[in-house]
Amino acid sequence: MMEIYTVSFFGHRQLDDFMGAERRLEKLIRELLAEREYVEFLVGRNGDFDQLAASTVLRLKRTVRDDNSSLVLVLPYLTAEYVNNQDSFESYYDEIEVCQAAADGYFKSAIQTRNREMVDRSDLLICCIERDKGGAYQTMQYARRQGKEIINIGLAIW
Repeated sequence: MMEIYTVSFFGHRQLDDFMGAERRLEKLIRELLAEREYVEFLVGRNGDFDQLAASTVLRLKRTVRDDNSSLVLVLPYLTAEYVNNQDSFESYYDEIEVCQAAADGYFKSAIQTRNREMVDRSDLLICCIERDKGGAYQTMQYARRQGKEIINIGLAIW
């Protein structure tokens, strides 16, 4: 039976060091593709880091190895952007999921609910956290409480 290793990405909406984050992220993803039998990469679509993570995974799948991973977009609910551009989304991501717990819950907490569900599924979180506030920081704190392995590629030292 194939071992699936699940990795989630979380970071601030705006990155202070985009190029540095990209270099560090690329190194980690290369290692995961080389060392793991199969990697499921979970990503949202809520800011700079999410976009950087998705594009880096796709680029490395094309240039390093494309037979042992999938890039999964996890939406907190069906967004108008997705509904209006479904074909484009489906050609970009390997899979698209809607987090049912978030979609059925209170709208204002949907992203945090989705993030916690992603953490619960994950073996590893790759974060780009540079400040001690915001949803990405709260998600990292939740992951710590759950005993998850976390790699923070942000500049700040925690």
